[in-house]
Amino acid sequence: MITKIATAAVYVEDQQRAKTFWTEKVGFELVRETPMGPGAFWLEVAPKGAQTALVLYPRSMMKDADTMRPSIVFECGDIEATYAAMKANGVQFEGELQKMQWGTFAQFKDEDGHTFLLKG
Repeated sequence: MITKIATAAVYVEDQQRAKTFWTEKVGFELVRETPMGPGAFWLEVAPKGAQTALVLYPRSMMKDADTMRPSIVFECGDIEATYAAMKANGVQFEGELQKMQWGTFAQFKDEDGHTFLLKG
């Protein structure tokens, strides 16, 4: 069962400049900054005490970044069971569960073709 919206992604040209904007100008806290490749990080910022964070994701790592819009990630306690139940209910997934250093995830689409991420 989905328990909350975990993150919303904002695709940025310069992660460090975006981090400075959100933390120093907006007043968010740095939640996570994990290296994920040369010059790129999994970078999350959020208001103090918030359960949902913004991921400041580098455009350079996204195919068709110019047309990308912010995305929503749904967090769940048991991703395997949630994935299986949603798939059984007819949700269209883009591939199987994938494990990364920041967690396990799967992409799915709604009826209008919007893509979302399920994260465990």
